[in-house]
Amino acid sequence: MFSSLLSSIIERHAYPVLAEADIAAFAAQHGHCVLFFAGDADRLMESNDVAVILPELVKASGGGLTAAVVARESERALQRKYRFSAFPALVFLRRGAYLGAISRVRDWVDYVQEISEILAREPSEPPPFKLPGSNGAARAGRSGHDHHDEDHHDHGNHQQD
Repeated sequence: MFSSLLSSIIERHAYPVLAEADIAAFAAQHGHCVLFFAGDADRLMESNDVAVILPELVKASGGGLTAAVVARESERALQRKYRFSAFPALVFLRRGAYLGAISRVRDWVDYVQEISEILAREPSEPPPFKLPGSNGAARAGRSGHDHHDEDHHDHGNHQQD
């Protein structure tokens, strides 16, 4: 079940709500798409914030980004697939191939910069999960596709859905 705010945004913008089995077909039909993982809006205050920001991000893309909302019952399985660490999250795909993810709410300028960088990248495998308290040496080996740069780490204090 989504919050009433997200439900109204889904209806107003005609965003499809996708189950895990629907993602591949949807993503294959679109050049760039963003999947919104809302998480439990009753527990995560940022969920409704990102829900309000999502249509603005799509609008700012000038039609280059198509949004969908992930069904609540599919969020955990897809979180394991795309390996993001916290809800709410936006996962970016190009024709179904992973480009990157942004977890939690950001400032507008950060969204614009990070999304621009994500969409310019070549598709890759999602990055491995980070373990809380991992040191810089462990992070040095990562692929650079996590999009949780060092300024945005909260070192294991993520709210999980």
